[in-house]
Amino acid sequence: MTDNSIKTKIHASMVATMRAQDKPRLGIIRLIQAAIKQQEVDERILLTDEQMLILLDKMVRQRKESIKQFTAANRDDLAQKESFEITIIQEFLPTALSLEEIQILVQQTIQEVEAKSVRDMAKVMAVLKPKIQGRADMGEVGNLIKNQLTA
Repeated sequence: MTDNSIKTKIHASMVATMRAQDKPRLGIIRLIQAAIKQQEVDERILLTDEQMLILLDKMVRQRKESIKQFTAANRDDLAQKESFEITIIQEFLPTALSLEEIQILVQQTIQEVEAKSVRDMAKVMAVLKPKIQGRADMGEVGNLIKNQLTA
């Protein structure tokens, strides 16, 4: 584990949060650690930073989906709780890419793999995903790729 690994950052944040006695934040950090530990035990591996990015990205997506459902059910209290959890989880993700940066990466990748139609979308995603994992919503990226390939 390197000094700047995600796991190290999460642990350091947990220690600081415990010292500050910030119970809501501590609960979410422990939730993150439990998810990491669960995956490590299930797969009998130590997660790499890339795998942790995928896990954290998945946690954010799950909470965004929950927010949609809670908002539809007029449960703003639960939606706010999920939103708070997203802000804490995102602290351990790399800085999000802007729409312009994503569009440039999509165009470069389409040219790189010489994609011609929507059938080549999987090739583009395979090359692009490692570059932007945890930094952009993959659903939105997929839509951008599809729009570029159909235009």
